[in-house]
Amino acid sequence: MLAIFHKGFAHPPQELYSPEHCRRQSKSPEEILRDFHSAHPSDTFCISFSTGAALASNSSAGAHSPCVSFHQRLFSSLDEVYCMFVGSLDNLSSLIRQYGLCGRSTSEAMLVIEAYRTLRDRGPYPADQVLKDLNGSFAFVIYDNKTGSVFAAQSYDGRVPLFWGVACDGSAVICDDLNVMKSGCGKSFAPFPNGCMFSSEGGLKSFERPMNKMKAVPRVDSEGTMCGSFFKVDSCTKISTMPRVGSSADWTSWEDSHK
Repeated sequence: MLAIFHKGFAHPPQELYSPEHCRRQSKSPEEILRDFHSAHPSDTFCISFSTGAALASNSSAGAHSPCVSFHQRLFSSLDEVYCMFVGSLDNLSSLIRQYGLCGRSTSEAMLVIEAYRTLRDRGPYPADQVLKDLNGSFAFVIYDNKTGSVFAAQSYDGRVPLFWGVACDGSAVICDDLNVMKSGCGKSFAPFPNGCMFSSEGGLKSFERPMNKMKAVPRVDSEGTMCGSFFKVDSCTKISTMPRVGSSADWTSWEDSHK
């Protein structure tokens, strides 16, 4: 899967930028999309939005690229909310009952959309609590075309690889194909941190340890060149205020609880 979001509404952390950004073969969003299509020529489709977002999904599990994980790959959309999901949930059946989706044919991607919409509109729980309820190995990206919101997450076990970086124009790029990330973002990319979530409004946060701040760890390649930083939980630094629980602490605005 590949998701590209204009820097105007999805702000990648500054630490993802390599000092050599745009001088070391980073590409435009259009070029990165073409690379993804070339890597998966027979099973890829792409959706572009006037907001500057683009989603590309491939149905096969690594048939054309050894750098793509052999996990279930799903794409779903509902009411202008789009989800690309890789992996699986061990407790999908219980979550279907929890969200009142019994009697429907509900995949992991559709379940994540329903959870997102419930919390966006009226849910009483913050996003980190909801993500803790997802048992399994997964990575997903949500794009809400109504609100222009982005939400991405990866399970704490890290079994489904996911990477994020910066295109030449500053757009945020999220992809599970390492080759596409290397060729598209140059040195300005890094593995997406395990057990973490990223939103266009709130930035990066750990849902495993939501009260701890995140810190960037400089990354140097085999040639000694500075690359985009790794991110990890800072075990010594905690957020000073307790998170708020309510509709204003949902998947699209949980950052309000830390201001």
